[in-house]
Amino acid sequence: MAVNSWRCTTMPVKATVLEDRYRNRGTAFTLEERARLGITGRLPAAVETLDEQAGRAYAQLLQQPSNLHKYIYLNEVHDRNQVLYFKLLADHLEELLPVVYDPTVGEAIEKWSVDYRDSRAVYLSIDRPEDMKASFQSLGLGADDVDLIVVSDAQEILGIGDWGVNGTDISIGKLAVYTAAAGIDPNRVIAVNLDVGTDNEQLLNNPSYLGNRHARGTGRRYDDFIALYLRTASELFPNALLHFEDFGPSNARRILVENSDTYRIFNDDMQGTGAIVMASVFSALKVTGGRWRDQRLVVFGAGTAGTGMADQIHAAMLRDGATPDEAKKNIWLIDIHGLVTDDMRDLPDYQQVYARSQSAVGEWSDGEIDLVTTIRHVKPTILIGTSTAHGAFTEDVVRALSEGVERPILLPLSNPTSRIEVMPSDAVPWSEGRALMAVGIPVEPVQYNGVSYEIGQANNALLYPGLGLGTIVSGAGRVTDNMLLAAAEAVAGQVDVSAPGASLLPPVANLRASSATVAVAVAKAAAADGVATKSHDNLVQAVQDAMWEPVYRTDDLEGRQ
Repeated sequence: MAVNSWRCTTMPVKATVLEDRYRNRGTAFTLEERARLGITGRLPAAVETLDEQAGRAYAQLLQQPSNLHKYIYLNEVHDRNQVLYFKLLADHLEELLPVVYDPTVGEAIEKWSVDYRDSRAVYLSIDRPEDMKASFQSLGLGADDVDLIVVSDAQEILGIGDWGVNGTDISIGKLAVYTAAAGIDPNRVIAVNLDVGTDNEQLLNNPSYLGNRHARGTGRRYDDFIALYLRTASELFPNALLHFEDFGPSNARRILVENSDTYRIFNDDMQGTGAIVMASVFSALKVTGGRWRDQRLVVFGAGTAGTGMADQIHAAMLRDGATPDEAKKNIWLIDIHGLVTDDMRDLPDYQQVYARSQSAVGEWSDGEIDLVTTIRHVKPTILIGTSTAHGAFTEDVVRALSEGVERPILLPLSNPTSRIEVMPSDAVPWSEGRALMAVGIPVEPVQYNGVSYEIGQANNALLYPGLGLGTIVSGAGRVTDNMLLAAAEAVAGQVDVSAPGASLLPPVANLRASSATVAVAVAKAAAADGVATKSHDNLVQAVQDAMWEPVYRTDDLEGRQ
């Protein structure tokens, strides 16, 4: 009996528009478009609207068993259809922000090399600096094609530390928020990872790790690499805002201070976080009636974020008439060794600026000067927590703060919940309802003595997307202190604090409208500071026109626009 033998073959499939995330619209292609683009028969018969596609995708998203699975699912959508991805984010922004960025992105980063499939980033290696220009040029983008570049060396990722090349998704996630929240055109942005090595032994000993397998570059070698990045990026893309994210504290501050007058750079950990704190304080001062120059600030947790906040508040004090010395004398930093004083050894440069004279405070304590002691002597009007030390603001701390001033401004900003210094549900009764609070996590209102206290979330996404949009629309040559202050005032201006228990910050639910308001204020400040290179007859309309919308456009079918 003869036996037929079958040989299984796979026919080659021609690459089509369906493989192009920028142009693909899947089942939304009309029959005419399918014929013209050579994809007849490659899709089911139905022709859907974007809304119908987004409804199905959202239903699929809800079936995912965890936020990490949702993160992976959204990445898969992004890889095949960029417009659909951003439509999902725009329609469910408040719900999905914690999925596409903090805190879920931290979990994804820890598993990034093992789970690697694809990436939308440029990788620049400290071992091959000569490849930097070619790496950017491989994108095929011209000098006028890029508005924004987000770069990270991943030394201080969120609250999880050094993750080397695994930290790439920090840059990608940040860009996603820029687009979803402020309409920054996703076709005109670049995510960059600076692979300078890692000191994370777990990564170095993991055979799946995809980055450079050596300790972090430091000193002159590191500084030269950063300088080369700034020169190359600004030469190739002279109109781009250069956003720095999750650099180590010392590097972050030094890069910003040394280059902010030369390049169009912005550090969200320092400037963005500082500005959203400013927005909280702007709102709080409407309640207290106080002036910036009269504030007394204690920052508990003197790292990049904490000192960035101190810098922004210092700038506000100067703008309100204080001298530089007067402003510095009203700022106290506390780290793991207590109050930062000038006799401490090996103080980082970013702490030296605000170090107190030991001769002036030595009598406060025989040893380290702790938080409660500092509060009782200083009587701060503002207490900020960026320490990640859960529960550090004890009942004694909150009561001491409330005894010093009538309406203290209390901002425990560490996140996630496991690291916040104090929960509002404790701080509100401990302060007898007098503390004016914003926190770094979403929390429910607190009920106390018949008043519902709405606690605003000091989420940088309220500010940096609009700041970026305003910088782009104005063509600002650099980001000035006044632009940051204008952004903070614009955020604060979106809330009414006259009612008892009112939130100091707006909700994130209406981020696109909020970002547009911030962008207009930033562009006006850029013009006032003389750094704007573009002018508009109608600035409000110019901002609206600049905001990319997740819709299918006819011209997108002809190529990446």
